[in-house]
Amino acid sequence: MATFTVRFLGCKVSHADAQAVREALLRDGHEERPEGGEIAVVNTCCVTNEALSKSRQAAARAARTSRRVYLTGCGANLGSGLGNLPAHVTVVDRPSEETPAFVAGDVGAVGCVQADARLERTRAFVKIQDGCSFGCSFCVIPLVRGGTRSRSADAVLREIRKRVGQGHREVVLTGVNLGLFRDRERGWRLPRLLREAGETPGLARLRLSSIEVNHVDRDLVSTLHETPALARHLHVPLQSGDDSVLRAMQRRYDVGSFLRRLEPLAGFNLTTDAIVGFPGEDEHAFRNTLGAIGRAGITKVHVFPYSPRPGTATAAADTVPPAVKKERSTRLRAASDAACRAHWQAKVGRADVVLVDRPGRGYGDDYSPWLVDAPVGELVSVRGAAVTEEGIRAA
Repeated sequence: MATFTVRFLGCKVSHADAQAVREALLRDGHEERPEGGEIAVVNTCCVTNEALSKSRQAAARAARTSRRVYLTGCGANLGSGLGNLPAHVTVVDRPSEETPAFVAGDVGAVGCVQADARLERTRAFVKIQDGCSFGCSFCVIPLVRGGTRSRSADAVLREIRKRVGQGHREVVLTGVNLGLFRDRERGWRLPRLLREAGETPGLARLRLSSIEVNHVDRDLVSTLHETPALARHLHVPLQSGDDSVLRAMQRRYDVGSFLRRLEPLAGFNLTTDAIVGFPGEDEHAFRNTLGAIGRAGITKVHVFPYSPRPGTATAAADTVPPAVKKERSTRLRAASDAACRAHWQAKVGRADVVLVDRPGRGYGDDYSPWLVDAPVGELVSVRGAAVTEEGIRAA
């Protein structure tokens, strides 16, 4: 038996992939030690320069403390981006579907003692799809994760039932591009999967990690409104609110279509991603982004200063000075913070149901943060009393 630790960097897909490796090692009889083990698995990220740098740092720390280290995930598939590594570090440049079996096989099995390992987080992340075929000019993900492919609907629904049976009240469906989910044998697309998943006995809340606006169509909108278990929150990446920048990004929409597709989701808490300082973005284009975010009613923006990624169409372009990126990022984050606080303020005096996911904190149905005194893992009814820097304080 070996002791092991698994950590991830990046998005919810990275978390789901790391969890798959964790389960494979537990199934083979190894012992998890979160504080550090003989075996260390680091699921890396490379979506930005900062993410790749953090992955390199995590790899270096693991190499100093563990006898064997496996680097998995997007950064591992990028090639040489992780730098010079010692001999006891293995870079697993394989598709995510193959990684758990490879790591577990290389470590070696000692038995089958824990086939149903519970996730370590309160909400369960269930991956339904991987890869992307969109080809945005700035994005490295198709290069490191490949084209789109989906799990079967039966496999997804089985995992959801398993997670609910383990005590998870909320399930988050994850993927690189969720709207590309297809079960061709059944003829299902994402809306049908959501309707079926929403009927899972014991499931209190079902959430999407994100969705491209191209896939916010009539069928999805009606499903979001008509499926009681679906949370009233949607993360829809904008990336830029300027049409010329969107064309340069090779996104598949313009600002007008983005806004029109979100109109039927009044009452949903909408959040987004935005890239600041994309090549060619001037002050006018940036102001257009600020305006589009305001018109869409978005309450939270994840801001990413542009960083060129190897192998992409814009890899050699980085025309906006770092100081300008920093200044624009600060302005956009300030606008996001103001929108968040206004959204939280509107909840004072109103009721909500919160999933407590850590001591003293939790999230409402629309993913608003609450400060609440209740047991971790419980769904509790609350009423807003006041707004703090960290979220809504429950009465």
